[in-house]
Amino acid sequence: MSLSYVNIVVLNWLAKKWPIKPVGPTIPSMFLDKRLEDDKDYDLSLFKPNSDACLKWLDSKKPCSVVYVSFGSLLTLGEDQMAELAWGLKRSDTCFLWVVRESEIKKLPNNFVEETIEMGLVVTWSPQLEVLAHKSVGCFLTHCGWNSILEALSLGVPMVAMPQWSDQPTNAKFVTDAWQLGVKVKADEYGIVTKEEIERCVREVMEGEKGNEIRKNSEKWKKLACMALDEGGDCDKNIEEFVTKLVCNANS
Repeated sequence: MSLSYVNIVVLNWLAKKWPIKPVGPTIPSMFLDKRLEDDKDYDLSLFKPNSDACLKWLDSKKPCSVVYVSFGSLLTLGEDQMAELAWGLKRSDTCFLWVVRESEIKKLPNNFVEETIEMGLVVTWSPQLEVLAHKSVGCFLTHCGWNSILEALSLGVPMVAMPQWSDQPTNAKFVTDAWQLGVKVKADEYGIVTKEEIERCVREVMEGEKGNEIRKNSEKWKKLACMALDEGGDCDKNIEEFVTKLVCNANS
């Protein structure tokens, strides 16, 4: 039984029990339908992003040539895993923009930043929406937090999924199997994703036939996200219907 079929059955059952009206994706308007000019960000950030450094560096790169790496605001990796990830990025021979929070910087291998200065940029935080929307970004290596997944899907960015805990493995399953927007790394018998595996997955998404198919799917989902939010789209109609019912109930 396919995952898509199970999803349809579950959604139909829920719809009969509770008339849910889904809305979204909840991405600022200027990154999708562009109907609200002042809706450019979430107006909230846990850390100060290195916006100028990130965007200036991305401007200097070719289209779809950069791997963006970020594991969100909470997730921490062990030193061994950080080292494997670092050297995997270097082995991929691909430009990378890596968000390493200030508390995690000490886990980077000695001399890594210096050895990869020509191909990579390490920052303590980034303006993620602007980064994912940038033409130079061709892949997102992500922990598969829901916000990150939704942003990458909405902005048409292929993914390398590296989930850790909570809802992340489920989200990764949707990314790779249901939506076909990327590939998932495989950990070894010790639970470590090796540098060879990081290199393989990055190359698979950034290069070759499978990477081309993933990019086509990513563009398709980006268009669907825009259509949902645009005037007359599913999200737009559901919000209008919800507000209309509220007004009617208030006036009755």
